[in-house]
Amino acid sequence: MSSTSTGPAFGAAREHGPALCVDLDGTLLNSDILYESLLALLARNPLYIFLLPIWLMGGKAALKRELAERVTLPADTLPYNPQVLETLRTTSLRPRVLCTASDQLLVTPIAAHLGLFEEVIASDGHKNLSGANKAQALVERFGPRGFEYMGNGEVDLAVWEQASAAWVVNNGRGLAQRAAQRTEVRAHWPAPARGKAWLKALRLHQWLKNLLVFVPLLTAHRFLDPESVVQSFMALVAFGLCASGVYVLNDLLDLTPDRQHPRKRKRPFAAGKLPLLHGLFAAPILTLCGLALSLVCNVQFTAVLLAYYVMTLAYSLRLKRIVMIDVVLLAALYTVRIIGGALAIESELSFWLLAFSMFIFLSLALLKRYTELHAMLASGKSKASGRGYSVEDLPLLQSLGAAAGYIAVMVMALYIDSPQSVELYRHPKLLWMICPILLYWVSRVWVVAHRGDMHDDPIVFAATDRVSQIVVVLCGAFALAAI
Repeated sequence: MSSTSTGPAFGAAREHGPALCVDLDGTLLNSDILYESLLALLARNPLYIFLLPIWLMGGKAALKRELAERVTLPADTLPYNPQVLETLRTTSLRPRVLCTASDQLLVTPIAAHLGLFEEVIASDGHKNLSGANKAQALVERFGPRGFEYMGNGEVDLAVWEQASAAWVVNNGRGLAQRAAQRTEVRAHWPAPARGKAWLKALRLHQWLKNLLVFVPLLTAHRFLDPESVVQSFMALVAFGLCASGVYVLNDLLDLTPDRQHPRKRKRPFAAGKLPLLHGLFAAPILTLCGLALSLVCNVQFTAVLLAYYVMTLAYSLRLKRIVMIDVVLLAALYTVRIIGGALAIESELSFWLLAFSMFIFLSLALLKRYTELHAMLASGKSKASGRGYSVEDLPLLQSLGAAAGYIAVMVMALYIDSPQSVELYRHPKLLWMICPILLYWVSRVWVVAHRGDMHDDPIVFAATDRVSQIVVVLCGAFALAAI
């Protein structure tokens, strides 16, 4: 395999028929190396964002080289297009050429990993090998009509103008028709529908966590007040939009660790089912919509939602990699939802409620980390990628998590005999029945996790587990009976 931007005269190459030249971004790869490297760099150090405009002043090729010199992309986990790979393995066309506008420093290891190319033609830090530049390079190497070209975008029309045949990948019928006006279209593989992938990327099921905004509505016994109920619903949607924006951003920054995880590798961006550029636009739009809706409630709620976003952003960029700070912050994020729910209906915050939520959600945050490490141990790995934990921490996390859960139940028990409880409930002693139920539930989820049967997200497990649903119903029944 050679690496070049130009080559011998085209006459020699044409003795063996046309070459098969394949684009990388969006064609061979269901992703884009430019955005992959950009996100990998920002995930490592967000302050690099201030250098990007300076690098871009030197041109797009210079920007790609600056990124390529600072990041490494694991070639074995990238989302390749299976149809393109199969074509490269079975085609009789020679040579097979990986021809891309991505930087040569990142492209060469990919070609070496696949072992399917005789040549690599890529950007070199000075010339961005895209569109007309790519067409010129291929004509100089193979001559007019001396190559077939496999691409995916409008920028490739200039290349198809000089190619003997076109392979149109991951795009619609319109591009295939425009390519047919320039050369023969040998194959057209349209992009799959993305509706379900977007629903999964937005993680609408995770909006279940935002039901916590209703907790102050229930504990303040204002669930029959229509205005408070409406305010709580708006708070739910505002948190949901903001949270979805954070989930998209988090998935973009976690591409490499997610691809090394047995289940997270199926997430839409990690699996290449959604374009990274679309995610870069969707994340801020969703967040801004959530903040705009929060203003309908009140400014105090907007401040809490903004604090939630800053905390989640800090978590995604850095803090999730710091041992113990990550789980404390996760617990705080759940508690912030309860604070937001109280401010949305202008209800007084309860010390007991905040204390209970902090400990119970610390237990669940530790449970989440424990589950991830347990999965790593089962797959033969010793360290969670992108986290500061190793499998040796499993016993410690288990003891800390169980202890936090039991402390939450103790807070509940102390609340029952408090003046606040006596004031709100006519039969507060009935609340005692909730304590053994919670003790059972906390113990059970840790037993389930210890056996390796826990979902990645304990909140999702709690929402879908039949026993947990019964626990919620029983706790709610005793709370209503105590009013």
